[in-house]
Parts: sequence; C-alpha cells; structure tokens
Amino acid sequence: MRFSDVIRLSLVQLRVNPMRTAFTLLGIVVSVGFLVAVVAIIQGMNAYVKENIADAMIGMNTFQVRRLPISLGLFTDDQFRLLQRRPRVDERDAEAVREALPDAVAISLQSGWPTPQADVVWRDRTLGSVLIFGVTAGYQVVQDYRFTEGRPLSDIDVRERRHVIVVGADVAQKLFQGATAIDQDVRVMGQRYTIVGVVARKGRVLGQSFDGFALMPISAFESIYGRRQNTTISIKMREAREVGPAMARAQEAMRLARRLRPSDRDNFDVGTADALVDFWKQLTKVLFAVVPAVVAIGILVGGIVIMNIMLMGVTERTHEIGLRKAVGATASDVRRQFLAEAIALAICGGLLGVAAGWALAAAIAAFSPLPARVSLWSVGLALSLGAGVGVLFGVYPASRAAKLDPITAMRAET
Repeated sequence: MRFSDVIRLSLVQLRVNPMRTAFTLLGIVVSVGFLVAVVAIIQGMNAYVKENIADAMIGMNTFQVRRLPISLGLFTDDQFRLLQRRPRVDERDAEAVREALPDAVAISLQSGWPTPQADVVWRDRTLGSVLIFGVTAGYQVVQDYRFTEGRPLSDIDVRERRHVIVVGADVAQKLFQGATAIDQDVRVMGQRYTIVGVVARKGRVLGQSFDGFALMPISAFESIYGRRQNTTISIKMREAREVGPAMARAQEAMRLARRLRPSDRDNFDVGTADALVDFWKQLTKVLFAVVPAVVAIGILVGGIVIMNIMLMGVTERTHEIGLRKAVGATASDVRRQFLAEAIALAICGGLLGVAAGWALAAAIAAFSPLPARVSLWSVGLALSLGAGVGVLFGVYPASRAAKLDPITAMRAET
C-alpha cells in the first residue's frame, strides 16, 4: 500500500466513528491543552516580570547595592541569620560608590523594605495605604520618572530636611479630583508637607497600581520612621553594557569602604533586575516540576484508551482484515494501516489540545491580569507527545491485526 493510501484510509476510519474518535481523543486533548496553557502562562509571567515588574521596581540600566539580596526565599535559616548580621547601608557607603562611579547617570539612596504605608490627608479627604518612600534626588532619575506638574525633589530639599513631597498620579487624582496638587499642604503621620510635584502615570502591573506613592526627602523620612534596616543604593548607567563593569567597581569601592580583607566575604549585595527575574524563575520551577507529572498521567490514560479502542476496532474489523489479506495485503500493510490510525488519532488529539491550550491561554490573558505567551517549543513538544503516544500504544493492536489468519478472519461475522 502506498503511504498516501494508508493516511487516507486512517482518516476515513476516524470520520466513520466520530463519537468513538471524540472520546478517544479526550484524554490527550486535555493533557496537551493543559501543557500548552500552563507553559504559556509561566513563559508570559517570566517575560512580564522582566519587562515590567523588575524594571519598574529597580529601573532600566540600573543596579543596586543592598544589605540583603533579593532572593531571600532561597536561603536556609542559618544563612538568613548570617545575612541579618550584615551592617546597614548608609550615606557613607553611597558616597564611596559615588566616588568610584563618576560616570553614572544618577546614584540614589532610598529607604528599603519594609516600605511603610500611611494616610495622606487633605482637608476633609483622606487617602489610605499610600506607600511612603524616603529618597535622595537621584532616585527620580533612576526610576525614569516624568512629571506632569511641578518639579522633582532636589538635593537642597534633602540637605535642609524640607517638608516637601512628590506624589504619584493616583494620589493626586483621588485627593484633588482634577484640581492642581502643586503647593497644596497635606498631612502625613500628623506632619504637614507641601506637594511640589506629581509623577506621570506608570500604570498597573498584575492589578497593582504603581502610582499610589509619595516621595519625601530621606532626611525628613528618617525623622518620622527612623533609619530603615534595608536602605538601598541605586546606580543608573547610560547603557546596559556599562552595568557589568560598574558593578565590579561598586563592589570594590564597598569592600574598601568597609575595610574588608581579601579573605573576607562581602557583607553587602550588588545586584540587578536579573536577580529578581532569577528569583521568580526559581519559584516557577516548582510549577514546571508538577506539570510533567500531570501531563504524563493524562497522556498515559489517553494512550491506554487509544490502545483499547484500537483493539476493539481490530475485533470489529476482523472480516475486513481477512478480505484485505485475501486480495494480497501483506501483514506489513495491515500493521502499517492500524499503526497509522493510532498515530493519526494521537496527532489529532495533539492538534486539538494545542488549539484548546492556545485558546485557554488567550482567554486568561484577556480576562485576567495574568499574561500568557505560547512558545513554539511547547507546541512542538505537545505534537511530539501525540505522535509518540500513537506509536507506543498503537504497536500492540497493529501487531495483533497483522497476525490474524486470513481464512479465520474471513469466517468472522461482519
């Protein structure tokens, strides 16, 4: 039999028994669809963290000098206790980094985790849960802030501990409802501050607004909240290729400033947004560990169903097999025919599963804050799984059909 005849007859058999075909494919469709959808969501989240969250939190072409690394969840309790003994990052450290990096676009010192929240009060209106950051003037450059009104905080504001603040777009809109926010006096923690600038809207990420904040000079911030345990230095370079060498110079400057010997380990951390992305990827590895097990179970069930349906088909088509052998079909022809039907079933299931997974991922991306990106490797893996299941579970029914005696088969009732 020609290969085209084998494929044509296989498709005819699938079309003749549509209900049986549908139930046979169900396990593979669900498993493959689940694989494609979950991988699409994880891949989309990885890209989303890199393109939006990481850059929004740390800044473009930026790295940080921190007391603690970002990936705290990956350390043991003993390692965490050692990290907690590290000295705090302070203005002297920032000055050492500043002297080592005269080519930096901006170097800032900002209050670190945990970030306090407070009510911002204007006349009879109160806006709760506003994130309060204490920063130096360079922080606004590091974060690429644009201003719709007023001006940014200045070095003089920080040096003279002025009671001025810059607010995000959400704060300005909700408090003043279209009126200008500039030169308005608000109260934070019972103290009066004058708004000098409004930052242009940054938008929402995963449903969380990046515009509900207030920036105040770090000197004024520390007079209210005290010095934070995890104050951070942020350094912004002109181009991405400059970040690596600058990180090495910053590390050397910090070691010299803290008088660390060559054998001493760093008691600080120098990292980029990639550290946050890597931390996120470590978390998603748990999902990637679970997905194959779930998919394997579904594929196994689907393969067993295909084998049982094919064995049933061999029994029902015994007379047909006998006739084919009587008119010259060889055992190899019969084996190829049934094996092709099993593979066609599995590949159809894989294709439908890919379409279902793609549609599910698109629906999740459209109706939820979760992004989704279908990757070609997951589609290729899904189709390969489909074909593999067809071969693996179609061999036994095909061999059984090929071994039928033509005379005995022709005696079977049609």
